[in-house]
Amino acid sequence: MATDEALVERILRAVEQVPPGRIVAYGDIAALVGIGPRHVGNVLSRWGAGTTWWRVTNRNGELPPALLAEALPHWRAEGIALKDDASGCRIALHRADLDALAADWARAVADLPG
Repeated sequence: MATDEALVERILRAVEQVPPGRIVAYGDIAALVGIGPRHVGNVLSRWGAGTTWWRVTNRNGELPPALLAEALPHWRAEGIALKDDASGCRIALHRADLDALAADWARAVADLPG
């Protein structure tokens, strides 16, 4: 799937709508934008450095080890609890309200084409 600038912007704006202390899965962002979860991960890996990328994990609240190490200080600062084995966060405790996220995202992308 080709990634055009408007799609990248839609994904990045979706990530930016996740409130501090809350987590969503790649699949949550994917469903919102209308793409696959791997595409979300690809966009974040290429263009997400300036976003709150640490608020997006896999469905189990986990990130690859290198990203996990970078996410930990952010999670601590935002009060996001870790799993007992520290392999990720307790996503069930910190999941964002997906309906509110969708409404916020719709407002955030209203100026984009398509």
